[in-house]
Amino acid sequence: MSGDGAREIAAAVRAGARRAVDVVAEALARIERADPVLCAFLDVWGDEALRRAGEVDARVAAGERLPLAGVPVAVKGRRGLRAAEPLVAAGAVAVGATSVPGPGTPWQTWGLGAHGRTVNPWRADRTPGGSSAGAAVAVAAGLVPLATGADGAGSVRIPAAWCGVTGLKVTGGRFLSADRTGLAAPGVLARTAADAGLWWRLVSGRPEAPAPRFPLTAVWSPDLGYADPSPEQVALAREVVERLVEARVVRLVRPPVRLSLLDPGPAWLTLRTPGADPADAHRVRTANDRRLHDLFDRADLLLTPTTPTAPHGHDGPGDTYSTALTWSFNLSGHPAASLPAGVGAKGCPAGLQFVSARDREELLLAVAAEAEQRGAVTALRPPAWAAP
Repeated sequence: MSGDGAREIAAAVRAGARRAVDVVAEALARIERADPVLCAFLDVWGDEALRRAGEVDARVAAGERLPLAGVPVAVKGRRGLRAAEPLVAAGAVAVGATSVPGPGTPWQTWGLGAHGRTVNPWRADRTPGGSSAGAAVAVAAGLVPLATGADGAGSVRIPAAWCGVTGLKVTGGRFLSADRTGLAAPGVLARTAADAGLWWRLVSGRPEAPAPRFPLTAVWSPDLGYADPSPEQVALAREVVERLVEARVVRLVRPPVRLSLLDPGPAWLTLRTPGADPADAHRVRTANDRRLHDLFDRADLLLTPTTPTAPHGHDGPGDTYSTALTWSFNLSGHPAASLPAGVGAKGCPAGLQFVSARDREELLLAVAAEAEQRGAVTALRPPAWAAP
């Protein structure tokens, strides 16, 4: 069923209540029906996926306890299988490669799948965000419960926010990366924080950490001191913050802390430009690192809107970078996650961004899971794709 999460699917396959072959066949059927409209996939590996699912069933029958037994997963881009190796070893079945932007202008974030331009499952005339465009769409539309991503400036968190799913970017430099700048980090898109946590334990090799003591201390910043987010995005994110406070998941630091970072945009662009003088970029990075260090000495979490605007049309974003609130944490390397923050007036989701000190992914995931359990965050599903 499309509503099942990764943990539920794996538990059913391990218990013998379902076969991995049947689960994967159902996922492939959903993709076949939906992808001509959504264009979330570059390639679908139908025959290979069914063969791999049969191998998973044999492993389960032989007594292996596979954490992701039979779970269909999507991988970002045609080179994404390597990032999924820990998932495949745990019994997941890779069903296809998701869309990423094709050749185009620097702001192009909508992705280009085998059938054409990737669309937002909430509104086809809007971008899903990128560059993990197809990954977010595949999860949001219920085609798969889990998809790998990579985040160089917000490429997991932005599509997570705009498609209404959970997205996590890990600490910069934690894993080997082909990105010479060190700005990109692996990530995941999932329906739930619990599924994202399962992904994290598998790729990091860490056991499940003890739950922290709630409420955790947090600082709310609508703009990080330099951005100009829309009132609607701020209001939607702030509503979730208030629910988190009411549910005693977080406690806002008193007196309030005013965070004022330097705009990371010019520094980020300099570091991505071969031959550019990085001196000023390093100055901005050092200053922001110091301010974030001071903040995380006082609080466990930083909370912001994930994006400054609602999803834009396919003709471009206008004058506002969708990365305005995310790329600070690619520059600094801090782990960050986006959780659903409701739906705006024009029918598209928004996100609330959580940031923690470096190497505190478990803390982010624990907060996200607690927020879901206490009803402060509600999973979203696009109405047109809500049926199995």
